[in-house]
Amino acid sequence: MSWSRLCVVLSLFVSSTAFAADMPGTVMPPPGVAPLLPRAPAASWAWYLRGDLGGYWGTMSGAQSAPGFASPTGNDLGSGFVGGVGAGVKNGWIRTDVTVDYTAMKYSGTIATPGDVSAKVDAVTALFNGYLDLGSWYGVSPYLGAGAGVANLRTYDYSSTAAPPFSSGLSHSEWKFAYAVMAGVGYSIAPNITLDAGYRYVNFGDVTTASDAFGSMTLKNLAAHEVRVGVRWSFDDLTP
Repeated sequence: MSWSRLCVVLSLFVSSTAFAADMPGTVMPPPGVAPLLPRAPAASWAWYLRGDLGGYWGTMSGAQSAPGFASPTGNDLGSGFVGGVGAGVKNGWIRTDVTVDYTAMKYSGTIATPGDVSAKVDAVTALFNGYLDLGSWYGVSPYLGAGAGVANLRTYDYSSTAAPPFSSGLSHSEWKFAYAVMAGVGYSIAPNITLDAGYRYVNFGDVTTASDAFGSMTLKNLAAHEVRVGVRWSFDDLTP
């Protein structure tokens, strides 16, 4: 090989080595050692606790008295407060959590005179929920979600002179399937704290009062529209 050809080969080798050294993050391995390829990042799992407070207004489709008695009209569940706690995990834009909420509702209906039928209904609801965060803009992340689970519904302080039960001091509780849909926004106020504001619709189904010798009252398709504000506290990533 002539000196001119050898110089060309050497210059090409030096140029290629210098170019590789200048590339960001590039480390040239020693001769005979295979280069290490970058590894894909592991999925980022993190868990969080949450607390929520809000207000609700109740809805229902009607009420059914025992056979032989007139059923109430003008049925209403009123409005009030709701609160709950929960714990969950998140990975990217996907979140799941388990929540437990308490709602105290007051039923009233009319048979002969306005409001002559009344009762109190307490609901303790346990739901498994899933959420899809839709992106993040300046710390604001809108989301959609849905949940399903069970609710323990307790009716007490029933009062009426027109439809049973006529006995005082009775209470009745039962477990019912419950489901919810929700939408809202999260706003990051710190690296691990998110303020959550949203709407939730939760359906409890039918609930029956206690029964005496004359029968019971059935409150049909109870549901609540809720406006809620809460805080999510996020913690260290979990190992996938």
